[in-house]
Amino acid sequence: MLLETATAVGKIRVWGPTVPVVLVGNSILDARALRIEYVVALRAFGGGALFGDVAGEEPPRVLALHGWGRRGTDFAASLQGIPYIALDLPGFGATPAFDEPQGAGGYAVAVLPVLEEMAARPILVGHSFGGRVAVVLASRYPERIGGLVLTGVPLLRRSHASGPRLRYRLWRWGHRAGVVSDLRMERIRRRYGSADYRAATGVMRQTLVTVVHESYENELRTIKAPVCLVWGADDTEVPLQIAHKAKDLLAESGVEVWLDVLEGVGHWVPTEAPAALREAVEQMLQHS
Repeated sequence: MLLETATAVGKIRVWGPTVPVVLVGNSILDARALRIEYVVALRAFGGGALFGDVAGEEPPRVLALHGWGRRGTDFAASLQGIPYIALDLPGFGATPAFDEPQGAGGYAVAVLPVLEEMAARPILVGHSFGGRVAVVLASRYPERIGGLVLTGVPLLRRSHASGPRLRYRLWRWGHRAGVVSDLRMERIRRRYGSADYRAATGVMRQTLVTVVHESYENELRTIKAPVCLVWGADDTEVPLQIAHKAKDLLAESGVEVWLDVLEGVGHWVPTEAPAALREAVEQMLQHS
């Protein structure tokens, strides 16, 4: 179990060099003596370029990648008791943003060194934006990945997706022509943009614009590892039809793929249905 009660009273959770320990005041206690199955620690990777939660005995077999605007702690309940690394992806949580805007490919390059600290051929668990990164990793480095568990991932562009509204395009044209001020254009962006877009600034806003225009048909065709799709039937962010289309595309490429549909669940599967996600991860671990 995770030492949630210790957090509430101010105890700090760390990893020792050989055994898990808990720092309480000035005393270091063996976590095993306290009947703690897994201690979660925030660790740096890649020379401090990335941070993430590490749980259980190392080397972990599961790498979890969170959604946009979230962080690795989203997986605390669904991966409880499983050795894992749950990263804070660049620009979220404890990890600083990139200096320049990146797509999912840039995030995949940043995450790649973490695989060196894991068991051979780990399982990638990706929610939403994190699943974009997982798919690119599995496509580019098929020999490194043992399986994927994907949930709520915008793998393909929605068929009815359209460009910006005509009025917004006119405002944007006026801004480029110097007729509309920067301040006025920012107000227009906030009026027409999504909640994620309005919340993002600078490099992260440009990164968001990049990734939402990406689609991963080519990556899905080159994945070799088995894939489990875990989808909320009520997901309005990435509807179930995307999962069905991705499943068909993977199957056509000869990949072993299966789809678990969760009735009454929306987009936030890691926190809405942690038990179902955990079951899918355990199944993939046994399968691979």
